[in-house]
Parts: sequence; structure tokens; C-alpha cells
Amino acid sequence: MNLETKYLGLTLKNPLVPSASPLTSELDTAKKLEDAGASALVMYSLFEEQISSENEALDHFMTTSGESYAEALSYFPEPDEYHNLHAEDYLEQIQNLKKTVDIPVIASLNGVSKGGWMAYASKMEEAGADAIELNIYYIAADPTLTSEKVEQMYIDDLKAVKEAVSIPVSVKLSPYFSAFANMATRLESAGADGLVMFNRFYQPDIDLEAMDVNPNLNLSSTFEKRLPLRWIAMLRPHIKGSLAATTGIHTAHDVVKMILAGADVTMMASALLYGGPDALKFMLSEMKVWMEEKEYQSLEEMKGAMSSASVADPSAFERANYIKILQGFRLEDLK
Repeated sequence: MNLETKYLGLTLKNPLVPSASPLTSELDTAKKLEDAGASALVMYSLFEEQISSENEALDHFMTTSGESYAEALSYFPEPDEYHNLHAEDYLEQIQNLKKTVDIPVIASLNGVSKGGWMAYASKMEEAGADAIELNIYYIAADPTLTSEKVEQMYIDDLKAVKEAVSIPVSVKLSPYFSAFANMATRLESAGADGLVMFNRFYQPDIDLEAMDVNPNLNLSSTFEKRLPLRWIAMLRPHIKGSLAATTGIHTAHDVVKMILAGADVTMMASALLYGGPDALKFMLSEMKVWMEEKEYQSLEEMKGAMSSASVADPSAFERANYIKILQGFRLEDLK
């Protein structure tokens, strides 16, 4: 049974790729992930704030409309504090990972504003990264900022990184665009070798005792895979480059569904934080069982078999799904 897949021009032995997380910060864990079946590794993110000495743009993003939520700004480190986070260590970790594992190592560069931090893309390439995942994490909270300007910021960031390197670059996206399909095709036209869907924003909560904004982390659940599943199925006929599914992938069936929708790889962190590297072994084993039952000989046969271009009713991924669910709902279904 052939589980090989192509991602960003790289030939991978299977579609299971640990996504950006602390798991790749330890060489022993990275090796265990490879031994358990990981076909590539996405490193933890290197943030713009860690490497940028030009803090003016950062200060702008941190203080826009600041007077309305001045207390919340205390949760952001002061620009000087970022200098205590050593960006050079990240480059050394790339080199160490390349010596430790035989699978591709994908560096993760996380930023927003245009600036000198983008030069680290070329340094990542020099350190041995096989590809770069550009993670543009931005909350458009400024009511004077138009969607056109936000989208152009993404395009400009991508172009700047692409100009700096010769290795493939994927863009990790949020789903919060007014016309996501158009944005996806624009990014591909601007040079993106692949799209990663979706970035998982961590929402703050309110501590009622301390009367404070409380940033916290909740790991994903398998239910959350439905959003990337839907968009990958709809985009697969229109995107020539690679598509990576991330968020909510916990089981072999989650992986299979994403491949059927049209994903080239599936990326996961929460499942591995819960189950450790051996979770990959179980996924691979269960995938093979499912493929044998359905008489699939290769992953390529499966890929996109349930995309919007392949299913009998493409509208099932669009508004028709919404109508059918609401019209078909019965209270007794909750019992």
C-alpha cells in the first residue's frame, strides 16, 4: 500500500506531519516522532517580535485603538523583552534537527509587519530548512482598516519572503476573510507553494474573580476539523499547489476525511500532545485498515475523491448544507 504524498514539492512517505508546537523543541522528541511515522516536521514558530529591532511597526499593532483597552496591553511584552528570546538559537535548532532526523524540516516564521525580520527566511534556508511555513497572525481590530488593506498585507508579506528564499513557502491562514476562496487563489498567484488551513486563534477569557483578561490555551477537538474539511473540499478544484489540513485532526478517520476532501497532508499537534508520538503509529495502522476495506491501493487514489469537483452534489459543502441541517433537525435527536 502506497501512502506517499507530495507536499510543497517534497515527496513524503505518508500524510502525517506534526504541526508547529513545542514538540520539535527537543531533539529526542523529534526523533521519536520520526520513528513513530511522521513524514516531516513543522518547527515551533519564530516570531517577528523575537528578531525585529525595528519596533515602530510592532508598537503600532500593539497600541492601535489602545486607549479603549489600555489594561489589556499589559499582556503584551514590552519590545525590549523580545531581545531576551534568542532568534539565533532557532537557526541552530534547524541545524540540529537536520542532523537528527532524515525527514524534511519545515521552519515556521510568524509575523505581521514588513521589516527586517523577514531576512530570517533566508537564514532559515541557509540553516538547512527544507521549506518555510509563513504564519501571518493578525487580528484586524482597527475599524478604520479595510479588508483590502488587510489582504494586501498578507500578499506583501508573502512576496517579501518568497523573494528572500528559493525553498518552498506555504502560508498558514485564518478562515476570517470575507471572500476566502478569492484570497486563497490570490496567494497562490503571488507565489505561495501551498496553503495551510487553518490557523487556530486562541481566544482570551475573563477571570471574574480577578476581573482580568485571562489568556489561556485549550487544545483542539476532533469537531474542529469540519471548517478546514469544508474549505479544502471547495478549494481543491481551484488550487494547483499543496493544501495542508490542520486543526481538529485526532484520529485516522480525521486524516482519511481530509485526504478525501483534497488535502495533500494533515498536520496535528493536540493529538500528539495528548497521546505522544505513538499516536502516529495508531493512525497509520488504522488508515491502512480503512484503505484495505475500501480497496484503495494508494493515497493518490483517495486524494480529492470527495472534493466539490467529485461529489454528486457540490452544494452540500455550501449553503445547501446549512438548510438541510436546520430543516432536518428534530428535538428528539437530542435524546
